[in-house]
Amino acid sequence: MDGSHPLVLWAALVILLLISAFFSGSETGMMSLNRYRLRHQRKKSAGARRAAKLLAKPDKLIGLILIGNNSVNILAAIIANMLAIIYVGKEAAPWVATASLTILVLVFSEVTPKTIAAQNPEWFAFKASHILKPLLQLFSPLVWMVNTLTNGMVSLLGFDPNKDRDDGLDTEELKSLVDISGHKLSDSHQGMLRGILDLENTTVEDIMIPRNEVKGLDLEENIDDLMNSILDSEYTRQPIYEGDINNIIGIFHGRKANHLLRSKKVTHNAIKRFAEEAYFIPESTTLTKQLLNFRQTKNRFAVVVDEYGEMQGLVTLEDILEEIVGDFTTNTADEVEDVIARNDGSYEIDGAATIREINKATGWTLPIDGPKTLNGLALEQLQSIPDGNVSFLVEDYRFETEKINGTMVKKVCVTRMRVKKEPED
Repeated sequence: MDGSHPLVLWAALVILLLISAFFSGSETGMMSLNRYRLRHQRKKSAGARRAAKLLAKPDKLIGLILIGNNSVNILAAIIANMLAIIYVGKEAAPWVATASLTILVLVFSEVTPKTIAAQNPEWFAFKASHILKPLLQLFSPLVWMVNTLTNGMVSLLGFDPNKDRDDGLDTEELKSLVDISGHKLSDSHQGMLRGILDLENTTVEDIMIPRNEVKGLDLEENIDDLMNSILDSEYTRQPIYEGDINNIIGIFHGRKANHLLRSKKVTHNAIKRFAEEAYFIPESTTLTKQLLNFRQTKNRFAVVVDEYGEMQGLVTLEDILEEIVGDFTTNTADEVEDVIARNDGSYEIDGAATIREINKATGWTLPIDGPKTLNGLALEQLQSIPDGNVSFLVEDYRFETEKINGTMVKKVCVTRMRVKKEPED
């Protein structure tokens, strides 16, 4: 055996290890590509277009890569055994070749290229596509044969080999995607995207002005009181009813006040004439649906009713938009904050505050699938109206009532308790 023979074998082994590294890195790079980013990159990158075409049939791509990688590794094993025979003899050659090649393949043909490809999937995949595309065409008969056998085995195991991959994301996955994109999106844009995603899981009942806070125009009052209510109201629209708030007959728009004052005589019937038709919606309507309903009906104001037709509150287009972009206005001087932070880390919270408002203001995760208000949560936990101040726990939060007015808990002190994490095994 001439002296050049081992050198040729060593050169062949190095080349095979490099080819194996290419296939290993290609597999990781191709499968690590962001499918959504790839859709946009196809418009301006030829490499992205090639990668997208290859990924359109992942079974063929994986088949090609595995055929190539395994073929190369088998050849490398043969050459490694030949080299081992030269240096250590036939008896020890299998053991030495196996141990040496395992280390070489793991380091140079598996871990290293896959690490690089995982960290730079686009760079690796786009460049690899230059070679993978013609290889797929060249070895298409072999790939087809292997995939046919493979699909048959998959079918025998009870799986559908032709099942399309579902790349769609649900709401929670989209929220996670928004969160991990914080370095590319401003806080305001992130908040707006989260707000849009939350619309489907939020109903008008969650954001409506509750019945006890609704100020309307009772036509059973005298005309002077009604005019004072119209002129002094801070709201653009007010419901008109007769005696009972459940008997709403229309909506009075503030801009009609001038027309009303210019009339010869202000009467109850005149107020009725200027009223708009009331728009009623069920309390279970999602914000997504109601936003579309507002656009379709050209309304901006709706009366929320329960399953019995009882008026529960009011919701406006502005209320829904605020769920997306945040409050349009700041608190006025006479407006009292519902959630007030204390120096000891606790919060003084008004009983009428909604659970969603509390979570937004504090960053907490109080349960929102039950009572809508803090008062409702307290009464649900206590199962009765307390005679005096009491305390109770909800998950990791401690509640202490500080003011009770009749049938309502008016003020509560809430503290988030620190939970000790159990050591991991």
